[in-house]
Amino acid sequence: MTILQLKNVYKSFGKLEVIKDLSFSVEEHSVFGFIGKNGAGKTTTMKMILGFLRPDSGEIYVCGERVSYGNTKTNRHIGYLPDVPEFYGYMNPKEYLKFCGDITGLPREITLARTKELLSMVGLENTNRRIRGFSRGMKQRLGIAQALLNEPKLLICDEPTSALDPIGRKEILDILSVARTRTTIVFSTHILSDVERIADTIGVIDQGKLMLEGSVQKIKNMRRKDTIQILLSSPETAKELAEKVKELPFVIESEFEMDTVLIKLTNAEEYGKEIMSLLVRENIPVLRYEILEPSLENVFLEVVG
Repeated sequence: MTILQLKNVYKSFGKLEVIKDLSFSVEEHSVFGFIGKNGAGKTTTMKMILGFLRPDSGEIYVCGERVSYGNTKTNRHIGYLPDVPEFYGYMNPKEYLKFCGDITGLPREITLARTKELLSMVGLENTNRRIRGFSRGMKQRLGIAQALLNEPKLLICDEPTSALDPIGRKEILDILSVARTRTTIVFSTHILSDVERIADTIGVIDQGKLMLEGSVQKIKNMRRKDTIQILLSSPETAKELAEKVKELPFVIESEFEMDTVLIKLTNAEEYGKEIMSLLVRENIPVLRYEILEPSLENVFLEVVG
C-alpha cells in the first residue's frame, strides 16, 4: 500500500523556485530517507505534506487521500517531529503525553496505556524531571513518543538527529528502527551514515529537484565505479605503480597520494587479478589491497556537488 505520494509538485516564494516538479512515493512500513543539503527543499516539502504550505501546482496524497492546504483531514494519519520540537517546560513526560491525549480526544485509559508503552520505547519511563531540564536528545525522544501517540500511519521527522552527539544520534536511530514496525517513516537529513543505517529507500533532492530515488544499494550500484585501493611501503613505489597501471586497457584512472594508490577499473572483480599479477611480476611489496565498495557519500557528492 502506498502511504505517501507526491505528483509533479512545484513551490515558489516570490521569484525563488524552491520545489521543481517533485514526484516520489513511499510504501507502507518502509523508511524513506529524504536527503539534501541545507536549503535543498526538504523542510518545504514536509510542510506541504502536512498542509502547512500550499503547493503552486501538483498533488500530494496521504493514505490515498489528497492533502489540502490548511486544516487538512489527512493529518489524522500523520505524526510529526519538527527539527526543534517545543514543549511545555513545566510538565514532565507523563503529564505532557496525557495533555496531548486530552487535546486529541483519546480516551483516558488508551492515553495512559500508550504513554507507558511509548515512554518505555524511548527510554523515558522512569523520568519525572521537568521537560525544561531535558537535553536536546531527550527532547527528540519525547517528541517521537508524542508523534506516535495517535498510532499514525505515517511518521514524519525533520532532521531528527541534527545537533546531536554520536550517542544521541544512535539512540534516535535505534528508536526509529523500533518504530518502523508500527508505522511508515519519512525522515529528512544531510547525515548520510544515518540514512545507510535505517532507510529502505532514499530520495536525493538538490535545488528543489529529485535527483535520485530508489533503494540505497540500487543507487550505489547505479553510480558504481569499481576502485582498488593499494597501500604500499613508500610514496616512490606508489607513484611508480600509478604510472604503470595507466598503461593497462581496463584501467579508467589511477592516482596516488603519499603511499596509497587508487585505481578505477571497468570491473574490479574481473580485472583485479591482473593488477595482482602485475604486483607479483614487478615484485612490489603490498601492505594492504582492498576493493572499495561504492559509498552513499560519493554518490551524493557526485549528484549535488
